[in-house]
Amino acid sequence: MADPPETGLRLDVANLLRPHLEGGLDPERLDSELQDRFTSALEITIRRREAGEMGFFDLPYARDTAGRVQELADGFGQWFEDVVVLGIGGSGLGAIALAHALLGPGWNARDDEARDHYPRLHVVDNPDPATLHDLLGRLDPARVLFNVVSKSGSTAETMAQYLLARRWVEDGLGEDQARGHFLFTTDPARGALRRLAEGEDIPALPVPENVGGRFSVLSPVGLLPAAVCGVDIAALLEGAARMEERCRVEDLTANPAGMLAVLLHEADTGQGRPIHVLMPYADRLRSVALWFQQLWAESLGKRRDGGGGTTVGVGPTPLASSGAVDQHSLMQLFMEGPADKVVLFVGVEDRGEEPLIPDCHPGVPSLSYLAGHTLGALLDAELRASAEALRRRGRPNATLTLPRIDAGSLGELLMLFQVATVLAGALYGVDPLDQPGVELGKELTYGLLGREGFDAPSLDPGDPRWVL
Repeated sequence: MADPPETGLRLDVANLLRPHLEGGLDPERLDSELQDRFTSALEITIRRREAGEMGFFDLPYARDTAGRVQELADGFGQWFEDVVVLGIGGSGLGAIALAHALLGPGWNARDDEARDHYPRLHVVDNPDPATLHDLLGRLDPARVLFNVVSKSGSTAETMAQYLLARRWVEDGLGEDQARGHFLFTTDPARGALRRLAEGEDIPALPVPENVGGRFSVLSPVGLLPAAVCGVDIAALLEGAARMEERCRVEDLTANPAGMLAVLLHEADTGQGRPIHVLMPYADRLRSVALWFQQLWAESLGKRRDGGGGTTVGVGPTPLASSGAVDQHSLMQLFMEGPADKVVLFVGVEDRGEEPLIPDCHPGVPSLSYLAGHTLGALLDAELRASAEALRRRGRPNATLTLPRIDAGSLGELLMLFQVATVLAGALYGVDPLDQPGVELGKELTYGLLGREGFDAPSLDPGDPRWVL
C-alpha cells in the first residue's frame, strides 16, 4: 500500500480489507487481478478523455472561463441583494453543495455586514409552485438576479420557472428593465436560452459541450453562484487540480479514485454489497452527499453496456446519510440489517475554533464526562466509534478525511468523486456520461403538456379496484 499524503484529503480503506475486517477483501488482490482491472479502466478513461469526451477533467485548468465567471460575479455581486439559481439535477445540486459547504447553511439568515455585503443565494431546483411563490413573495424584483441554468435551454422544469420569474420581474419593473435581472448558463452555441441571450443581450456563460450536468459543478454552473457570494473559486479549482494529478497514477494503491472505484465495484459485483452509503460528519457536507447520490446513480445505473448492444442491468444504489444524526436512525439497519452495504464516512480534521463544553453539572456523571471536549471532538469520536462498531460486525466501511472544509479541500473531494465515477463506469462496462433511462419520462412529459414534435401519449388508465 502507498503511504498517505502529508497534506490534503486522505482515504483510509483498511476496514474494507483483511485482516482488519473479517471476510474483507484479500489485499494481495490489489497487486494482481484488481490492479489489472484498474489498469484497463484507466486506459479506457484516458482514451475517452483524449478523444474530448470527458471535459470535466479540464475544468480546473480552464482559466479563461474562470476569469469570465469571476468578472461577472464581481460585477453582479454588489448590484443585487439576492441571487436565485433556477436549475434542476446537476444544474442545481452542484451549486447547493458548494454553497452549503463554503458559505454555511445559515448564509441567507446573516445580515448584510455578516455576509460582507454579498447577496443571499437561493437555489430553486424543483418546480413546486408553493416554493417559488413563497420565495418571490419575499424578494424585491429591483434587487434580485436570476441565474437560469440549462445546458439544453429546454429543461421543462427550469424553463417553466424562468417564464414565471420573467413575468414577475416584468410586472414589477417593466419589460425593458427585466432583461438586466437575468443571466443564463447554457450551451455555448445552441438552444433557446442561447438564442434569447443573443437576441436580448442577456449575459450568458457557456457549459462546455463535453461536460454533462452531473459533472458540471466546476464549470460556470457551480462556479458563478459560488463566486457571486465571495467563494474563492481559484482555490476551489486548485484543489480539484491537485486531486486530478493524484488520480493519474497507474499504481492502484496510490490512486485514491482508483481505489474507491475498484473497491466499491468489487463490493457490489463480488461481495453482494450494492448499496453505497456516503455519510459525512459535518452539516456543511450534507448536500455533497446528495450531489454524490446523483453522480453515482445516474452515471452507473444502466440497462445496456457501453456499446448499447447488450442488456446488463447494472449499477450500485447510493444513499446519502448524515452523521451523527443517522446513528439514531439508519445505523441500526447498517449494523444488523442485510449485509448489502458499504459505508463511506467523511470526517474533518480541523473544524476551526470552537468553545469547550462547560461542566455545568459536575455531580452528574452522565453529563460531566462531556466537559472539556468540543462538539467537533464529539462528532469525531462518533465517526471513529461508528467505523469500529461496523468493523466488529463485519460490515465494510472506509473513511475520507478532509483537512478542513475550505475551497481547496472541497475541490479535491468533488474531483475525487468524479474521477472515481468514470473509472467505475469502465469497470461496470457502461457509459458513465449518458442517462438514457430518464429520456422516456421527459418525452412523455412533453407529450402530456403539448410540446411541438411530441405526440400526446396513451397512458395506462389504471384500475379503480386498486385505488384505495
